[in-house]
Amino acid sequence: MDFVDTFLNAEVILRVYPMLLKGIGNTVALATTTIVVGGIAGVLICLIRLYAPKFFRGMAIAYVDLFRAIPILVLLVIIYYALPFMGIRLNAFMATTLALGLVFSSFTAEVFRAGIQAIPRGQTEAAAALGLSFPVTIWKVILPQAFRIAIPPHTSNAVAIAKDTSLASVVAMPDLLKQATDAQALTANPSPLIAAAIMYLIVLLPAVRLVSYLEERFRNDGKAA
Repeated sequence: MDFVDTFLNAEVILRVYPMLLKGIGNTVALATTTIVVGGIAGVLICLIRLYAPKFFRGMAIAYVDLFRAIPILVLLVIIYYALPFMGIRLNAFMATTLALGLVFSSFTAEVFRAGIQAIPRGQTEAAAALGLSFPVTIWKVILPQAFRIAIPPHTSNAVAIAKDTSLASVVAMPDLLKQATDAQALTANPSPLIAAAIMYLIVLLPAVRLVSYLEERFRNDGKAA
């Protein structure tokens, strides 16, 4: 067999295409759920770290430090294989979403903390002088500016966590990589893995370009300001 028959076998790819299509659907669903849930949790943890009473600030710092340090694969194995011994059993999708979401929320919290702390303190004092309550100041003055600062690095983290969804194959979730691996075993040909790699690129390359666009856009806005 030549290179094309071995790695780019069209007949094999067409035969396993439905499996790969199901896998990319599961991968996109997993990435979307993780980014939305983890992003919201990260912003809340950031606010707790900056503005809550001392005890809760300490808890938030411990949370961020812990989940930024622990490898996602180790966390996923603990959640999926160890929690059932304590009576907590999650399916593969929920376990993977939880593991990825915990890590993503910790990085999100740090990104938005840096964004909020980059805003001059005088703006908070000016809002207080105008009689705005603290929640209104956070919602209408601080967060909109912090979002503009944090969106480029936050988007970059989102792309990175989307790539990490391939770890779901460790707990037998039928994501794209797991489907491609099964298809390779069924056909005794590596072409499904190459097809899966191309599908990852089709999904992630636009996201990478979006990150570059946002970085350029907000850098230019900063110069204009």
